[in-house]
Amino acid sequence: MKKTTEILKKYGITRQTLANWTKYYGLNIKRGVNGHYLWNKESLNNLENFVKIRMKFRSNLRSESSTFNIENRRYLGSKTRMLDFIDAVVSKNTHDVNEIADIFGGTGVVANSFYKRGFNITVNDILDSNYLSYRTFFGKEPIRKSVVKKRIKQMNNLQGTKNYVSENYGNKYFSEENAIKIGAARDFIDKQEDLRDRERDILLTSLLYAMDKSANTVGHYDAYRRILDNVAPIVFKMPNLIENNAKTTVYHEDANKLVRQLKSDLVYIDTPYNSRQYGDVYHVLENIMDWKKPKLYGVAMKPKDRSRTKSLYSTAKAPDAFEDLITHINARYILVSYNNMAHKGVGRSNAKISNKEIIDILGKRGKVQVFDEPFQVFTTGKTHIKDHKELLYLVEVTK
Repeated sequence: MKKTTEILKKYGITRQTLANWTKYYGLNIKRGVNGHYLWNKESLNNLENFVKIRMKFRSNLRSESSTFNIENRRYLGSKTRMLDFIDAVVSKNTHDVNEIADIFGGTGVVANSFYKRGFNITVNDILDSNYLSYRTFFGKEPIRKSVVKKRIKQMNNLQGTKNYVSENYGNKYFSEENAIKIGAARDFIDKQEDLRDRERDILLTSLLYAMDKSANTVGHYDAYRRILDNVAPIVFKMPNLIENNAKTTVYHEDANKLVRQLKSDLVYIDTPYNSRQYGDVYHVLENIMDWKKPKLYGVAMKPKDRSRTKSLYSTAKAPDAFEDLITHINARYILVSYNNMAHKGVGRSNAKISNKEIIDILGKRGKVQVFDEPFQVFTTGKTHIKDHKELLYLVEVTK
Protein backbone atom coordinates (compact mmCIF):
# COMPACT_ATOMS: atom_id res chain seq x y z
CA MET A 1 0.00 0.00 0.00
CA LYS A 2 1.30 3.44 -0.95
CA LYS A 3 2.36 6.00 1.64
CA THR A 4 0.78 9.45 1.88
CA THR A 5 4.17 11.07 1.20
CA GLU A 6 4.31 9.23 -2.14
CA ILE A 7 0.83 10.46 -3.06
CA LEU A 8 1.67 14.06 -2.17
CA LYS A 9 4.81 13.94 -4.30
CA LYS A 10 2.98 12.37 -7.27
CA TYR A 11 0.31 15.08 -7.41
CA GLY A 12 2.50 17.97 -6.28
CA ILE A 13 0.29 18.88 -3.31
CA THR A 14 0.74 19.41 0.42
CA ARG A 15 -0.83 17.45 3.25
CA GLN A 16 -2.97 20.50 4.04
CA THR A 17 -4.26 20.64 0.44
CA LEU A 18 -5.26 16.99 0.67
CA ALA A 19 -7.04 17.71 3.96
CA ASN A 20 -8.88 20.66 2.33
CA TRP A 21 -9.99 18.46 -0.57
CA THR A 22 -11.47 15.90 1.79
CA LYS A 23 -13.06 18.49 4.10
CA TYR A 24 -14.42 21.05 1.64
CA TYR A 25 -14.79 19.20 -1.67
CA GLY A 26 -16.09 15.85 -0.49
CA LEU A 27 -13.10 13.81 -1.65
CA ASN A 28 -13.59 10.33 -0.16
CA ILE A 29 -10.34 8.81 1.11
CA LYS A 30 -10.47 5.88 3.51
CA ARG A 31 -8.87 6.29 6.92
CA GLY A 32 -7.62 3.83 9.48
CA VAL A 33 -8.47 3.74 13.19
CA ASN A 34 -5.51 6.03 13.88
CA GLY A 35 -6.80 8.63 11.39
CA HIS A 36 -4.12 7.95 8.77
CA TYR A 37 -5.07 7.78 5.10
CA LEU A 38 -5.50 4.25 3.70
CA TRP A 39 -4.39 4.19 0.08
CA ASN A 40 -6.27 1.17 -1.12
CA LYS A 41 -7.59 0.81 -4.67
CA GLU A 42 -10.81 2.68 -3.90
CA SER A 43 -9.00 5.65 -2.34
CA LEU A 44 -6.55 5.87 -5.21
CA ASN A 45 -9.34 5.77 -7.79
CA ASN A 46 -11.30 8.45 -5.92
CA LEU A 47 -8.27 10.74 -5.83
CA GLU A 48 -7.41 10.13 -9.49
CA ASN A 49 -10.97 10.95 -10.60
CA PHE A 50 -11.08 14.01 -8.34
CA VAL A 51 -7.85 15.41 -9.81
CA LYS A 52 -9.14 14.89 -13.37
CA ILE A 53 -12.39 16.73 -12.57
CA ARG A 54 -10.44 19.48 -10.83
CA MET A 55 -8.14 19.98 -13.81
CA LYS A 56 -11.16 20.21 -16.11
CA PHE A 57 -12.75 22.72 -13.71
CA ARG A 58 -9.62 24.89 -13.80
CA SER A 59 -9.59 24.74 -17.58
CA ASN A 60 -13.24 25.80 -17.76
CA LEU A 61 -12.63 28.69 -15.37
CA ARG A 62 -9.92 30.06 -17.62
CA SER A 63 -11.80 29.57 -20.85
CA GLU A 64 -15.09 31.11 -19.58
CA SER A 65 -13.47 34.44 -18.86
CA SER A 66 -9.77 34.85 -19.38
CA THR A 67 -9.79 38.60 -18.69
CA PHE A 68 -10.94 41.06 -16.03
CA ASN A 69 -11.96 44.73 -15.93
CA ILE A 70 -10.88 47.47 -13.55
CA GLU A 71 -14.25 47.38 -11.74
CA ASN A 72 -14.05 43.60 -11.03
CA ARG A 73 -12.85 44.16 -7.49
CA ARG A 74 -14.49 44.43 -4.06
CA TYR A 75 -13.67 47.70 -2.32
CA LEU A 76 -15.13 49.77 0.50
CA GLY A 77 -16.97 52.79 -0.87
CA SER A 78 -16.55 51.68 -4.48
CA LYS A 79 -18.36 54.00 -6.89
CA THR A 80 -19.00 51.39 -9.58
CA ARG A 81 -22.77 51.62 -9.08
CA MET A 82 -22.64 55.43 -9.03
CA LEU A 83 -20.88 56.01 -12.36
CA ASP A 84 -24.02 56.96 -14.29
CA PHE A 85 -24.99 59.38 -11.51
CA ILE A 86 -21.56 61.02 -11.48
CA ASP A 87 -21.51 61.24 -15.29
CA ALA A 88 -24.96 62.82 -15.40
CA VAL A 89 -24.05 65.52 -12.88
CA VAL A 90 -20.85 66.41 -14.73
CA SER A 91 -22.48 66.31 -18.19
CA LYS A 92 -25.45 68.50 -17.27
CA ASN A 93 -23.79 71.03 -14.97
CA THR A 94 -20.31 71.76 -16.35
CA HIS A 95 -18.89 73.03 -19.63
CA ASP A 96 -15.55 72.85 -21.47
CA VAL A 97 -14.20 70.14 -19.18
CA ASN A 98 -11.37 68.20 -20.81
CA GLU A 99 -9.16 67.27 -17.86
CA ILE A 100 -10.41 65.50 -14.74
CA ALA A 101 -8.37 64.66 -11.65
CA ASP A 102 -9.49 61.91 -9.25
CA ILE A 103 -7.27 62.49 -6.23
CA PHE A 104 -8.61 59.72 -3.94
CA GLY A 105 -8.81 57.18 -6.74
CA GLY A 106 -9.49 53.92 -4.88
CA THR A 107 -9.95 51.21 -7.48
CA GLY A 108 -9.84 53.84 -10.24
CA VAL A 109 -13.33 53.17 -11.61
CA VAL A 110 -14.37 56.84 -11.68
CA ALA A 111 -11.21 57.90 -13.50
CA ASN A 112 -11.65 54.96 -15.86
CA SER A 113 -15.25 55.99 -16.61
CA PHE A 114 -14.03 59.37 -17.86
CA TYR A 115 -10.90 57.98 -19.49
CA LYS A 116 -12.73 55.55 -21.76
CA ARG A 117 -14.82 58.47 -23.03
CA GLY A 118 -11.72 60.39 -24.04
CA PHE A 119 -11.17 62.75 -21.08
CA ASN A 120 -7.58 63.42 -20.04
CA ILE A 121 -7.29 62.07 -16.50
CA THR A 122 -5.12 62.33 -13.44
CA VAL A 123 -5.56 59.63 -10.80
CA ASN A 124 -3.95 59.38 -7.38
CA ASP A 125 -4.02 57.11 -4.34
CA ILE A 126 -1.77 56.52 -1.35
CA LEU A 127 -2.09 52.71 -1.37
CA ASP A 128 0.62 50.83 -3.25
CA SER A 129 -1.85 48.22 -4.52
CA ASN A 130 -4.09 50.86 -6.11
CA TYR A 131 -1.11 52.68 -7.62
CA LEU A 132 0.09 49.46 -9.29
CA SER A 133 -3.38 48.96 -10.74
CA TYR A 134 -3.37 52.50 -12.18
CA ARG A 135 -0.05 51.87 -13.91
CA THR A 136 -1.61 48.80 -15.48
CA PHE A 137 -4.91 50.30 -16.65
CA PHE A 138 -3.78 53.87 -17.38
CA GLY A 139 -0.15 53.35 -18.33
CA LYS A 140 1.02 54.26 -21.81
CA GLU A 141 4.16 52.11 -22.05
CA PRO A 142 3.72 49.59 -24.91
CA ILE A 143 3.46 45.98 -23.78
CA ARG A 144 4.15 42.66 -25.48
CA LYS A 145 0.82 40.89 -25.00
CA SER A 146 2.19 37.52 -26.03
CA VAL A 147 4.90 37.78 -23.38
CA VAL A 148 2.46 38.83 -20.65
CA LYS A 149 -0.05 36.11 -21.54
CA LYS A 150 2.71 33.51 -21.48
CA ARG A 151 3.78 34.63 -17.98
CA ILE A 152 0.17 34.54 -16.73
CA LYS A 153 -0.17 31.00 -18.08
CA GLN A 154 3.01 30.06 -16.25
CA MET A 155 1.64 31.60 -13.04
CA ASN A 156 -1.50 29.47 -13.37
CA ASN A 157 0.61 26.34 -13.78
CA LEU A 158 2.78 26.94 -10.72
CA GLN A 159 2.67 24.28 -8.00
CA GLY A 160 4.63 25.89 -5.17
CA THR A 161 5.50 24.86 -1.64
CA LYS A 162 4.86 26.38 1.77
CA ASN A 163 5.89 30.02 1.81
CA TYR A 164 5.37 33.37 3.55
CA VAL A 165 1.79 33.71 2.30
CA SER A 166 0.68 30.22 3.24
CA GLU A 167 2.33 30.40 6.66
CA ASN A 168 0.64 33.71 7.54
CA TYR A 169 -2.59 33.74 5.55
CA GLY A 170 -3.23 30.08 4.69
CA ASN A 171 -6.60 28.75 5.94
CA LYS A 172 -7.36 32.28 7.09
CA TYR A 173 -7.68 34.84 4.30
CA PHE A 174 -7.15 32.18 1.63
CA SER A 175 -7.33 28.43 1.40
CA GLU A 176 -3.97 26.76 2.05
CA GLU A 177 -3.73 25.72 -1.59
CA ASN A 178 -4.46 29.23 -2.88
CA ALA A 179 -2.07 30.81 -0.37
CA ILE A 180 0.73 28.57 -1.62
CA LYS A 181 -0.11 29.54 -5.20
CA ILE A 182 -0.17 33.26 -4.32
CA GLY A 183 3.26 33.11 -2.67
CA ALA A 184 4.68 31.14 -5.59
CA ALA A 185 3.23 33.62 -8.10
CA ARG A 186 4.63 36.61 -6.21
CA ASP A 187 8.11 35.07 -6.16
CA PHE A 188 7.74 34.19 -9.84
CA ILE A 189 6.97 37.81 -10.76
CA ASP A 190 10.06 39.08 -8.95
CA LYS A 191 12.25 36.67 -10.92
CA GLN A 192 11.10 37.93 -14.35
CA GLU A 193 14.05 40.18 -15.16
CA ASP A 194 13.26 40.60 -18.88
CA LEU A 195 9.90 42.34 -18.39
CA ARG A 196 9.16 45.99 -19.07
CA ASP A 197 7.87 47.99 -16.11
CA ARG A 198 4.23 47.98 -17.19
CA GLU A 199 4.37 44.28 -18.05
CA ARG A 200 5.47 43.57 -14.49
CA ASP A 201 2.71 45.86 -13.20
CA ILE A 202 0.18 43.83 -15.20
CA LEU A 203 1.33 40.58 -13.61
CA LEU A 204 1.05 42.15 -10.15
CA THR A 205 -2.41 43.51 -10.96
CA SER A 206 -3.46 40.09 -12.22
CA LEU A 207 -2.32 38.66 -8.89
CA LEU A 208 -4.10 41.46 -6.99
CA TYR A 209 -7.46 40.87 -8.66
CA ALA A 210 -7.15 37.09 -8.39
CA MET A 211 -6.50 37.40 -4.64
CA ASP A 212 -9.56 39.59 -4.24
CA LYS A 213 -11.66 37.02 -6.08
CA SER A 214 -10.46 34.10 -3.97
CA ALA A 215 -10.18 35.82 -0.56
CA ASN A 216 -12.11 34.30 2.32
CA THR A 217 -13.48 37.70 3.38
CA VAL A 218 -16.49 40.00 2.96
CA GLY A 219 -14.47 42.37 0.78
CA HIS A 220 -11.91 43.78 3.19
CA TYR A 221 -9.14 42.36 5.38
CA ASP A 222 -9.98 43.61 8.85
CA ALA A 223 -11.01 40.01 9.45
CA TYR A 224 -11.51 36.71 7.63
CA ARG A 225 -14.43 34.33 7.69
CA ARG A 226 -14.14 31.78 10.48
CA ILE A 227 -15.55 29.14 8.18
CA LEU A 228 -13.38 28.72 5.09
CA ASP A 229 -16.07 28.94 2.41
CA ASN A 230 -14.12 30.38 -0.53
CA VAL A 231 -11.95 27.48 -1.65
CA ALA A 232 -12.30 27.65 -5.44
CA PRO A 233 -8.87 27.50 -7.10
CA ILE A 234 -7.28 30.88 -7.72
CA VAL A 235 -7.01 31.82 -11.40
CA PHE A 236 -4.80 34.57 -12.86
CA LYS A 237 -6.16 36.48 -15.83
CA MET A 238 -5.27 39.22 -18.31
CA PRO A 239 -6.69 42.73 -17.71
CA ASN A 240 -8.83 44.39 -20.36
CA LEU A 241 -6.86 47.48 -21.32
CA ILE A 242 -8.31 50.56 -22.99
CA GLU A 243 -6.32 52.07 -25.82
CA ASN A 244 -7.06 55.67 -26.76
CA ASN A 245 -5.28 58.99 -27.22
CA ALA A 246 -6.39 60.54 -23.92
CA LYS A 247 -3.57 61.70 -21.65
CA THR A 248 -3.08 59.99 -18.30
CA THR A 249 -1.05 60.96 -15.25
CA VAL A 250 -0.70 58.68 -12.25
CA TYR A 251 0.34 59.83 -8.78
CA HIS A 252 1.09 58.06 -5.51
CA GLU A 253 0.95 60.93 -3.03
CA ASP A 254 -0.95 62.46 -0.14
CA ALA A 255 -3.86 64.26 -1.81
CA ASN A 256 -3.50 67.40 0.32
CA LYS A 257 0.08 67.78 -0.88
CA LEU A 258 -0.73 66.87 -4.47
CA VAL A 259 -3.36 69.60 -5.01
CA ARG A 260 -0.75 72.26 -4.29
CA GLN A 261 0.99 71.34 -7.55
CA LEU A 262 -1.97 70.17 -9.63
CA LYS A 263 -4.14 72.04 -12.13
CA SER A 264 -7.22 70.55 -13.77
CA ASP A 265 -10.59 71.53 -15.23
CA LEU A 266 -12.42 69.44 -12.63
CA VAL A 267 -11.19 67.80 -9.44
CA TYR A 268 -13.23 64.84 -8.19
CA ILE A 269 -12.95 64.04 -4.48
CA ASP A 270 -14.03 60.84 -2.74
CA THR A 271 -12.27 60.91 0.62
CA PRO A 272 -12.45 58.11 3.19
CA TYR A 273 -15.71 58.84 4.98
CA ASN A 274 -15.41 56.94 8.27
CA SER A 275 -12.87 55.63 10.76
CA ARG A 276 -11.92 52.59 8.73
CA GLN A 277 -8.33 53.21 7.64
CA TYR A 278 -7.85 51.81 4.14
CA GLY A 279 -4.27 50.85 4.88
CA ASP A 280 -5.61 48.65 7.67
CA VAL A 281 -8.48 47.03 5.83
CA TYR A 282 -6.33 46.24 2.76
CA HIS A 283 -3.13 45.33 4.62
CA VAL A 284 -2.98 41.84 3.09
CA LEU A 285 -3.00 43.16 -0.47
CA GLU A 286 -0.51 45.88 0.40
CA ASN A 287 1.81 43.38 2.07
CA ILE A 288 1.85 40.98 -0.86
CA MET A 289 2.27 43.72 -3.44
CA ASP A 290 5.18 45.26 -1.49
CA TRP A 291 6.68 41.81 -0.72
CA LYS A 292 8.92 42.94 2.12
CA LYS A 293 7.66 40.07 4.30
CA PRO A 294 7.38 41.80 7.70
CA LYS A 295 6.43 39.92 10.85
CA LEU A 296 2.65 39.95 11.32
CA TYR A 297 0.65 40.29 14.53
CA GLY A 298 -2.74 39.52 16.02
CA VAL A 299 -5.67 37.49 14.79
CA ALA A 300 -5.93 39.66 11.65
CA MET A 301 -2.21 39.16 10.88
CA LYS A 302 -1.33 42.82 10.35
CA PRO A 303 2.14 44.38 10.14
CA LYS A 304 3.01 46.48 13.18
CA ASP A 305 3.88 49.68 11.26
CA ARG A 306 1.03 50.91 9.06
CA SER A 307 1.62 54.62 9.67
CA ARG A 308 2.44 55.41 6.03
CA THR A 309 -1.14 54.77 4.92
CA LYS A 310 -2.94 56.47 7.82
CA SER A 311 -5.40 59.14 6.71
CA LEU A 312 -6.60 62.19 8.64
CA TYR A 313 -9.93 61.80 6.86
CA SER A 314 -10.68 58.80 9.07
CA THR A 315 -10.12 60.77 12.26
CA ALA A 316 -11.64 63.70 14.14
CA LYS A 317 -9.27 65.96 12.16
CA ALA A 318 -11.17 65.22 8.92
CA PRO A 319 -12.92 68.64 8.72
CA ASP A 320 -9.59 70.49 9.04
CA ALA A 321 -7.94 68.25 6.44
CA PHE A 322 -10.87 68.75 4.08
CA GLU A 323 -10.77 72.54 4.41
CA ASP A 324 -7.04 72.56 3.72
CA LEU A 325 -7.62 70.41 0.64
CA ILE A 326 -10.42 72.53 -0.81
CA THR A 327 -8.55 75.78 -0.14
CA HIS A 328 -5.60 74.74 -2.29
CA ILE A 329 -7.38 73.19 -5.28
CA ASN A 330 -6.61 74.85 -8.63
CA ALA A 331 -9.57 73.92 -10.84
CA ARG A 332 -12.71 75.42 -12.41
CA TYR A 333 -14.94 72.80 -10.82
CA ILE A 334 -14.81 70.77 -7.61
CA LEU A 335 -17.00 67.66 -7.35
CA VAL A 336 -17.22 65.94 -3.96
CA SER A 337 -18.74 62.53 -3.31
CA TYR A 338 -19.53 61.74 0.29
CA ASN A 339 -21.54 59.13 2.19
CA ASN A 340 -23.92 59.36 5.15
CA MET A 341 -23.81 63.11 5.52
CA ALA A 342 -26.97 63.64 7.58
CA HIS A 343 -25.23 63.30 10.93
CA LYS A 344 -21.73 62.76 12.18
CA GLY A 345 -21.33 59.79 14.48
CA VAL A 346 -18.93 57.86 16.67
CA GLY A 347 -19.44 54.43 15.06
CA ARG A 348 -16.82 53.06 12.68
CA SER A 349 -19.18 53.47 9.73
CA ASN A 350 -20.41 56.95 10.65
CA ALA A 351 -19.21 60.01 8.76
CA LYS A 352 -16.39 62.16 10.14
CA ILE A 353 -17.60 65.35 8.42
CA SER A 354 -21.14 66.70 8.58
CA ASN A 355 -23.28 67.92 5.72
CA LYS A 356 -23.08 71.48 7.09
CA GLU A 357 -19.27 71.37 7.32
CA ILE A 358 -19.00 70.18 3.71
CA ILE A 359 -21.26 72.93 2.40
CA ASP A 360 -19.62 75.65 4.53
CA ILE A 361 -16.12 74.69 3.38
CA LEU A 362 -17.06 74.34 -0.29
CA GLY A 363 -19.06 77.58 -0.14
CA LYS A 364 -15.83 79.48 0.39
CA ARG A 365 -14.85 78.61 -3.20
CA GLY A 366 -18.19 79.27 -4.94
CA LYS A 367 -21.88 78.39 -5.07
CA VAL A 368 -22.63 74.79 -3.98
CA GLN A 369 -25.12 72.54 -5.76
CA VAL A 370 -26.12 69.29 -4.04
CA PHE A 371 -27.33 66.19 -5.89
CA ASP A 372 -28.45 62.96 -4.24
CA GLU A 373 -28.98 59.33 -5.19
CA PRO A 374 -30.34 56.47 -3.00
CA PHE A 375 -27.52 54.15 -2.00
CA GLN A 376 -27.23 50.91 -0.03
CA VAL A 377 -24.40 51.57 2.39
CA PHE A 378 -21.88 48.98 3.57
CA THR A 379 -21.46 48.98 7.34
CA THR A 380 -19.93 46.67 9.91
CA GLY A 381 -20.69 45.97 13.52
CA LYS A 382 -23.90 47.43 14.95
CA THR A 383 -24.05 50.66 12.96
CA HIS A 384 -27.42 51.18 11.25
CA ILE A 385 -28.03 53.90 8.67
CA LYS A 386 -31.55 54.52 7.37
CA ASP A 387 -32.51 56.31 4.16
CA HIS A 388 -28.89 56.44 3.12
CA LYS A 389 -27.99 58.50 0.06
CA GLU A 390 -24.91 59.16 -1.97
CA LEU A 391 -24.41 62.89 -2.26
CA LEU A 392 -22.54 64.87 -4.89
CA TYR A 393 -21.52 68.46 -4.13
CA LEU A 394 -20.58 70.52 -7.17
CA VAL A 395 -18.86 73.90 -7.01
CA GLU A 396 -18.06 76.13 -9.95
CA VAL A 397 -15.03 77.85 -8.50
CA THR A 398 -15.22 81.67 -8.34
CA LYS A 399 -13.05 82.39 -5.32
